[in-house]
Amino acid sequence: MVHEVRSRLGERLFARVAGPEGPARRQRIHGTPGPRWFPEGSAIRQVHGDASMFVGGVRALLLQSLHPLAMAGVAAHSGYKGDPWGRLQRTSHFLAVTTFGPADDAEAMVRRIRAVHERVRGTAPDGRPYAASDPHLLRWVHVAEIDSFLSAHQRFGRRPLDAAGRDRYVAETARVAEALGAADPPRSEAQLRDQIEHYRPELTGTPAAREAARFILLTPPLPPLARAPYAAIAAAAVGLLPRWARAHLSLPWLPPLETVVVGPAGSAVTRTIRWAMAPPE
Repeated sequence: MVHEVRSRLGERLFARVAGPEGPARRQRIHGTPGPRWFPEGSAIRQVHGDASMFVGGVRALLLQSLHPLAMAGVAAHSGYKGDPWGRLQRTSHFLAVTTFGPADDAEAMVRRIRAVHERVRGTAPDGRPYAASDPHLLRWVHVAEIDSFLSAHQRFGRRPLDAAGRDRYVAETARVAEALGAADPPRSEAQLRDQIEHYRPELTGTPAAREAARFILLTPPLPPLARAPYAAIAAAAVGLLPRWARAHLSLPWLPPLETVVVGPAGSAVTRTIRWAMAPPE
């Protein structure tokens, strides 16, 4: 009975994250022989293969939205409201291929993403032009993402990284960022912190960013049974945001509640996801 529940839950979670092509893609990613960008035991595999990515992914979306030019591109081109699960599935596929897949597939994936980025350009509501291929903007998206994945892993991951491991993770992710065209991505945890601080004068909570936060946190299209677990994931993601980021998005700062309720709930949901999605023994 327990095995059946675990299997059914794992299948539903995987289908939501990976989409209808998920099983075939998983077989190709993990079953195709050949060299990989990152070997077994690498820090990036440890982080990106953990259930804490569910929390880190939500945090990344919230943090990335604070750059007005990045948010303008998302609002105009991503279709995140009309097809949020499609966007999630495309992102998870990219992460899986570049982290775990054959090197040839990783390189082909990056070429496809760069071609898409070349077509994403426009003018933000404040009148500034933007382009998804802008190396400075690509670096912001990258640092917000890996800071979020790393923060979630350190709080909710099965095996948090030590200082050397965190530096290895940042350095390994730089390979992907450079392949996508990001300018001078960080290669250590200290550089990651410095670059986030460097971007802070450019960040603000635009109306589009606050609207995206409301959609992500409060009104995602979910079946009734998924709403409570997702609320725990979303609250845990907010709890990992720095205070200045929450202020931009008009999100609350409630340390006692986060310590007593939000953190334990996030840990419980993450453990459940990890249990459900673990390979069968």
